[in-house]
Amino acid sequence: MRDTPQTFDQPSDELALVHLTRPPEALPAPGGRAPLLALLHGVGSNERDLFRLATRLDPRFVVLSLRAPLVRGPESFAWFNAEHTPQGTVIAPEQIMASQDRIARFLGEAVEAYAADPERVYLLGFSQGAIMSLTLALTWPERTAGIAPIAGRIPPEVLPELAAAERTAGLPVLLQHGTADTVLAIDWARKARAVLERQRVDLTYHEYEAGHQITPGMLAEAASWLSARLDGPAWEPSPPDPLAAHGEGEIKG
Repeated sequence: MRDTPQTFDQPSDELALVHLTRPPEALPAPGGRAPLLALLHGVGSNERDLFRLATRLDPRFVVLSLRAPLVRGPESFAWFNAEHTPQGTVIAPEQIMASQDRIARFLGEAVEAYAADPERVYLLGFSQGAIMSLTLALTWPERTAGIAPIAGRIPPEVLPELAAAERTAGLPVLLQHGTADTVLAIDWARKARAVLERQRVDLTYHEYEAGHQITPGMLAEAASWLSARLDGPAWEPSPPDPLAAHGEGEIKG
C-alpha cells in the first residue's frame, strides 16, 4: 500500500457532500464493481481527519472521506449541533435527520460516480460520525451493508425513528468504545448495545482501555472486520414494509 492516500479530483459540485477519495488499489474482476467505504469524521473536524486511515484499510475499497455539511469555523464542520444543558446534551432531531438524508443521497450518487457496488456500501464513523453511522443504519438500513461506529452513541432523539427490527435483522455492526472515554461515556455504548440487540443486528461489540480516540487496536480490528465483510456474501435487507411499526427503541437510565 502507498504511504499517502491518493486523491481523485472528485465531482464535488455534483455530489451532495465534499469528500476525499482513495480509489481501489486492488481492481475488481472484469465486469465487477468495487465496494465503497465512507468515513464520517467527528464534530469540529473535517474530511482530512479520517482520510489518513485510508492506507490501513482493505485495498479493494474505494474509500471516500466525507465532510459534514454544517460549518463551525475554518476547517471545522459538524453533522449536527448539540446544546449542553444541566439535564444533559440536547440535539435538534431535524439536524440529525437532515444530515442523514444528505449522507444517504451522497451514497447513492457516489455509487454511480465511482461505479461502486450498490450492495456493498459500508460506513466507518468516529464520535459524531459514529452517531450518524448508527442513525442511518437503524433508520434507513437499506442504504448500507454494514457499519463500524467508534466512540459513538444512539441519541434518544433518534429512537422514535428506528426502523422495524425486521428491517435491521442481520445487519453487520462493529461497535467499539473506550472505557475511559470522558467525551461520550462507556454507558452510551452499553445502551447502544442494548438497542442494537433489540434491533437484531449481527453485532460485534468490544470495549477497549482507551479514551475518546481510535487506537491502533481499534483500527486493526475495524480493518479486519471490514475485510471479512468482503470475503463473504453481502447482507441482504428485507424489503421495507410501509405498514410496519418502528422498532423498539427506548433507552432508560
